[in-house]
Amino acid sequence: MNFPIVQTLSGQLSWSHIIELLPLKNENERNYYINQVILNNLSVRELRNEIKSKAFNRLSYADKENIKLITNEEDKYNLTLSDMIKDPIIIKTDKDINNLNEKAIHKLLIEMIEDGFMELGSGFALIGHEYPLKINNKTYRTDLLFFNYETNSFVVVEVKNEEYKPSQIGQIRFYMDYIDKNIKKEHHSKTEGILIVKEKDKYVMKYINDKGIYITSFKLLNNMREKI
Repeated sequence: MNFPIVQTLSGQLSWSHIIELLPLKNENERNYYINQVILNNLSVRELRNEIKSKAFNRLSYADKENIKLITNEEDKYNLTLSDMIKDPIIIKTDKDINNLNEKAIHKLLIEMIEDGFMELGSGFALIGHEYPLKINNKTYRTDLLFFNYETNSFVVVEVKNEEYKPSQIGQIRFYMDYIDKNIKKEHHSKTEGILIVKEKDKYVMKYINDKGIYITSFKLLNNMREKI
């Protein structure tokens, strides 16, 4: 297997990284993990964990095709959320996974991001948990609010410990529109949304046409003792 020598980025890929990548025969899969090392400055251990968790396999079918290797700084800014989000998102915990409510799942998601476990994707910076949006003396709270410096946009994340329902789109769209009108600056891209649900119904999903909202599911694992 040949690894291209990229003058501006090759220093981020050590021989130890290459050793981890050598067994990967699929070029798209290999490019995906190389890009993750470059985008997130992954250590060898973090790269190994990404491969072990089958992060590439959990991309959508379309996002697994024709993955181009990052060869310069400009390539970093051509990513969209759909290029990043995995399905399912893996949440690891030592707790009893059968008795976790939404609040506990939110906490695990925050810990996952803060620990640098890149399940949501690249470039996410946490703005707040239960972030308040005040409208006419009423306060609404988003589950999670991020800013993504790769897409230059705010990202509203809602977590539902239940299967997907069409009504959930209206709620997250309401939050996104508020942020666009009251928080987003002119140089920012439009606010995007990620809805994380326990289950997705493929028959219902085909009727979703809101291009700014991405829907994925989550899977709880007891410290990776279960198979992904």
